[in-house]
Amino acid sequence: MNAKQQTGNVDMRLEVITLPVSDVDRSKAFYQNLGWRLDVDVELSDDVRAVQLTPPHSAASIQFGTGATDLEPGRIPRIELTVDDLDAARDDLLSRGVEVSDLFHRDGAGFEPGRDPQNRSYFTYASFADPDGNEFLIQEITQRLPGRTWD
Repeated sequence: MNAKQQTGNVDMRLEVITLPVSDVDRSKAFYQNLGWRLDVDVELSDDVRAVQLTPPHSAASIQFGTGATDLEPGRIPRIELTVDDLDAARDDLLSRGVEVSDLFHRDGAGFEPGRDPQNRSYFTYASFADPDGNEFLIQEITQRLPGRTWD
């Protein structure tokens, strides 16, 4: 029995997360520097511009622009990205000039410095922020737990 049969849900996918930014061109350049694909950059009117970018191999995208949201820039506290090699991802971001935290891991209710001592999947992280302070948490997942895929 597949996940759809088990849950009875229709296929529903996360497509886009809207970020509040103060400077559309600066944000576009930042995310393109990360290697994210530019999907859309369109001016719909004098007051509305939409930009959408997608991280490599991701099914979901981010969007921002003028008239995209009423939130103040930097108000998104945490968007999680996942990678299978956090050291390589961190090195890549650093090589692109992005300020990235040192590795840290879950320990009970909080976080501790360094890689998870047991090297468990889902437990080790790094973080960075975009120019407006929207925060991204990068989580290392080397093996998905049972039930965490829709295949």
